[in-house]
Amino acid sequence: MSVMERLDQDLKQAMKDKATVKLSVIRMVKAAIKNEEITKGSQLSEDDVLTILGRELKQRRDSLHEFEKAGREDLAGKTREEMEILTSYLPAQLSEDEIRQIVRETISQVGATTKKEMGKVMGAIIPKVKGKADGTLVQKIVSEELPS
Repeated sequence: MSVMERLDQDLKQAMKDKATVKLSVIRMVKAAIKNEEITKGSQLSEDDVLTILGRELKQRRDSLHEFEKAGREDLAGKTREEMEILTSYLPAQLSEDEIRQIVRETISQVGATTKKEMGKVMGAIIPKVKGKADGTLVQKIVSEELPS
């Protein structure tokens, strides 16, 4: 079952269950997907949908950080719940060790020797971990693995 089919199915179920937060998140995601389809002028691929889900999750993560910093636990709790819902549609996330292994393999494939070549390494890694790892974590690991 594709992500879009799951979203449609879960939308109907959330309406029946009167799960307001889940309903709100799914509608927001579907609207973002529809906007992207309109912009692109065609149907989105599964990868494109996962990219949108990742973007939505990143926005929530950033908001959560700001809410916690401001001491707004009420908003932070709602954001955590939204993040949980979004995460359920994304593929299983890679562990830090798995990411580190992919980074090492990619560095040797690309032949990077210094941090100046970080862009080249990131360009090769991102397609491999798209939707399965947080870009910030990948960037941190690449930075650690490349010699100065």
